[in-house]
Amino acid sequence: MKNVLFICIGNCCRSQMAEGFARHLGAGVINAASAGLSPTPTIAGDTIAAMAEVGVDINDQFPKEFDYRLAGTYDIIVNMSGFDLPAMDNVLVTEWQVADPYYEEMSVFRDVRADIEKRVRRLIEDIRTNGTLTEDLVTAREADDKSRKPGLWQRLTTWR
Repeated sequence: MKNVLFICIGNCCRSQMAEGFARHLGAGVINAASAGLSPTPTIAGDTIAAMAEVGVDINDQFPKEFDYRLAGTYDIIVNMSGFDLPAMDNVLVTEWQVADPYYEEMSVFRDVRADIEKRVRRLIEDIRTNGTLTEDLVTAREADDKSRKPGLWQRLTTWR
């Protein structure tokens, strides 16, 4: 079983969704946790509602701060914050470009939820198939993400 940490900015939307899906879909494959670079006091209500719509209960989860000193306790860190993390030894870091739905309409939360679910399913399948996530696989997945047409991430992070 791989210890996976999902990171975003506030640990109230994206990383909570990813942790919820990983726990729900990846039992026996992933031991999931989440954290934020600057965590909010509570999980966004629309995050909880969006996950409940697909049968994933995240009511027992709560925002936590990313502690760099504990990074070595994880096999894989999934960074959705859009910011560079400090260099870390002996941990594989992958970057997911996922839009931040915070303060957006519920439809955006649903789109982000679908994107994260797809990515978590792929992560679980990669670990099941390969026993781990390798640097080569991370590079290939990140290249695949960058080759897609501009999506939700680019649309929401471009100044209007």
